[in-house]
Amino acid sequence: MIKRNLNFASLFKKTGILSLIFFMISLFLIFFKGLNYGIDFKGGTLIEIRVEDKNISISDIRSSFSKLQLGDVNIKEFGKKRDFLIKVEQKNNKNELIKLIKDNLKKDLQTEINFRRVETVGPKVSKELLESGLIAIALSLSAMLFYIWVRFEWQFSVGSIIALVHDVVITVGIFSLLSFEINLSIIAAVLTIVGYSMNDTVVIYDRIRENLSKYTQINITEIANLSINETLSRTVITSVTTLLALLSIFILGGEILRGFSFAMILGVIVGTYSSIFVASPLLKYLKVNSKTMDKSEEKIIP
Repeated sequence: MIKRNLNFASLFKKTGILSLIFFMISLFLIFFKGLNYGIDFKGGTLIEIRVEDKNISISDIRSSFSKLQLGDVNIKEFGKKRDFLIKVEQKNNKNELIKLIKDNLKKDLQTEINFRRVETVGPKVSKELLESGLIAIALSLSAMLFYIWVRFEWQFSVGSIIALVHDVVITVGIFSLLSFEINLSIIAAVLTIVGYSMNDTVVIYDRIRENLSKYTQINITEIANLSINETLSRTVITSVTTLLALLSIFILGGEILRGFSFAMILGVIVGTYSSIFVASPLLKYLKVNSKTMDKSEEKIIP
């Protein structure tokens, strides 16, 4: 008799419906609300400044920029109280743009301004960066699909890729909902999420494969439930320790790392959830059983 600690199988149907709802909502947000692309992907100028006068506020800086008519301008506090991050949607390539901004701010604010960082990305470069990011994600998914197909069987490959797509779409959907900026660091976070989620899924899949050979008379749902319980301590320890590190980065890492760390936190939570409640239940619908393993065992790489 197989002993189980937690009955995950009883939640498979409910979590499947919940995942589908969140997936569809995320797709709706991505296609209809859109994403808040950063300077990396839509072009423009990123300026980090520090003002000497501590009484200068965002509204003062915004008022000064409004006179210049530079298009879409986003201003927010960055790090210390006197630091500000300004993103300008540059409509044309003016060589005097920075000088114009500096002179205008000094005139309006009547204080010394230190331009600590200036980054400019043209529209052609930003388009290439976006295309490269999407290609990187697609290639990573394709490579992992091939690995799982060789390591196990095609049913496992399909299940793992569906779980990965679920993770990426929901993570990006939350970014769309919250209007968080999408930049190159977020693409790096998404690729890391893909690797993390796949690693967790492979651990559970490997235990499912072993148990299918061991318990040939038990259906795949019970095997999945047993396998999840057997690998649960490893899953929890890995997820919790990773989250502790990411929370530290999110809280103490400053504004530059906030988007990356937030994406990673979302990815770890969603990836852990999908390994248990998306990837594992899918095997039932993909008709995986002990006979399937008879073929896959011949394909295992030493």
